[in-house]
Amino acid sequence: MSSGGLRIAIVADVFPPLRSSGAVQLRDLALELERQGHRATVMVPSPGLASGWQIDDFQGVQVLRLRSLQTKDVGYARRTAAEFMLPFLMRHHLRQSPLKDARWDGVIWYSPTIFLGPMAKALKRASGARAYLIIRDIFPEWAADMGLLRRYGLPYGLFKWVAHYQYSVADVIGVQTPANMPYFKNWAHRGSRSVEVLQNWLADPVKASCSIRVDDGPLRGRKVLVYAGNMGVAQGLDIFLDLAERLASRADIGFLFVGRGTHAETLSREAERRRLSNVVFHDEIDPLEIPALYAQCHVGIVSLDPRHRTHNIPGKFLTYMQSGLPVLARVNPGNDLIDLIHTNQVGMASVSESVEELTMLVLRMVGDVGLDSRATRARCLSLFRQLFTAEVAVKQVIQALSARSGDAG
Repeated sequence: MSSGGLRIAIVADVFPPLRSSGAVQLRDLALELERQGHRATVMVPSPGLASGWQIDDFQGVQVLRLRSLQTKDVGYARRTAAEFMLPFLMRHHLRQSPLKDARWDGVIWYSPTIFLGPMAKALKRASGARAYLIIRDIFPEWAADMGLLRRYGLPYGLFKWVAHYQYSVADVIGVQTPANMPYFKNWAHRGSRSVEVLQNWLADPVKASCSIRVDDGPLRGRKVLVYAGNMGVAQGLDIFLDLAERLASRADIGFLFVGRGTHAETLSREAERRRLSNVVFHDEIDPLEIPALYAQCHVGIVSLDPRHRTHNIPGKFLTYMQSGLPVLARVNPGNDLIDLIHTNQVGMASVSESVEELTMLVLRMVGDVGLDSRATRARCLSLFRQLFTAEVAVKQVIQALSARSGDAG
């Protein structure tokens, strides 16, 4: 670490060995902080930990794992209770660790989850540091949009209060897209707070092989549309099975779905029920395998349920751009991703719920992939380097944390 580097605490509920997009982003953020001469310490809950705390070294990054309750892959009621307890258990075990008296030049925390505000506030207050909240989705708003929560019901109100508490801790909030900024307009008008667009980011991929071989299965010889990531309610992937069924007679087009989530098994069973020979499902793979997977494919799928009123640019869009894959995106109206895709000519985007429209887009894209693959790949890679590198993200966050480093509430 250079003498001018900052000591940064990163608080999150995901980090490797977890394979989620959030874990990958936080890995890349921490490693890039170190590369730029800062010292990062990641504080992350660990439900299976035998002791209260454990310090690991992750490729030069210090990771403090703090024992917590299980918050992943459990029922909603149990998860909610565990997440309420999360920051308090983390603080309790932090006070028992060798880092209990550590002081920080800046605090970064990552949402989702919305429950880490008390932990971030404790670190910020003890060090007199500025705090930067990275928001990747706006909860509970998106859950209400999906019908998972009744807007203005008691659970919604409770989650809203928790979310607003974490906003109150932040000096700077980094949102995914310009369309998210109006949501925080009133928040930003108080004191010295500020809100800015912090694009998603990815580090350069590590060369690795992939356990999935497309040519060894029923998609051999086809132009493959791939979706890799979470398959839940928010993604609205059902329409892509309808799309695959509509294109079943096209022997040159196939669909590959890789990942996990609440709807993964349901979608897989539905594809089997419909006897869709042009659709293949695989369980999630290590993120390091993703570039080698995409090297076997031709188009990346981005899917967001059109009922969303908040906006985001999914991490998988970055991985597609990084791999030179054009995208077929079905997203919610007003999403900034639409203009980004069309302006930079890196794919097709639609807000339609019409299978017919998506079919026409696929047929156009398959033609473009065949005729213009080298130019399309170059545009995808150029967009990635311009907006979505970890280097760009870290420089932006450090600038925000350093702006008035002594002015922390």
